[in-house]
Amino acid sequence: MNNLTDLRYPIGRIDFSGHATKEQRNVAIADIEHTPEWLRDAVHNLSDAQLDTPYRPEGWTVRQVVHHVADSHLNSLTRFKLTLTEDKPTIRTYDEARWAELPDAAGPPKMSLRLLDALHERWVYLLRNISDADWKRELIHPDLGNMRLDELLVFYGWHGRHHVAHITNLRKREGW
Repeated sequence: MNNLTDLRYPIGRIDFSGHATKEQRNVAIADIEHTPEWLRDAVHNLSDAQLDTPYRPEGWTVRQVVHHVADSHLNSLTRFKLTLTEDKPTIRTYDEARWAELPDAAGPPKMSLRLLDALHERWVYLLRNISDADWKRELIHPDLGNMRLDELLVFYGWHGRHHVAHITNLRKREGW
């Protein structure tokens, strides 16, 4: 791996294909449950200048990463609920880069951290209370094709850890 790849994928690219076991689902749900706490710890006591530092060259700032996680996970809860209530829905994608440029992405991270607390509490409650059969329900992602809910779950467990590592690795590199 080159240095940019290390900075872009600090925990590695997601490596999952197939269907998740109950144990893998439980690990992913625990990761989702802890993401708000891990993200809050990652940005604790950072100054505005530090929050406005990109985690890698040409990457988002720490502040944008926090808001991105909230945007992404809000979309994910909606995707889960659509898949649980509709027959193989085609989900919408969104332009993450453009969302990261909207005015709210320059706001205080505490807004998104509070949102993540409530969002993840509700999302985890849902995830822990759906049936084994529900994990096999499918959605259609316009870019990725057919996906099962268990695949989406594993991705979002990875997603939170991935972005927390962007911030914690930056803190280590900068000695913050």
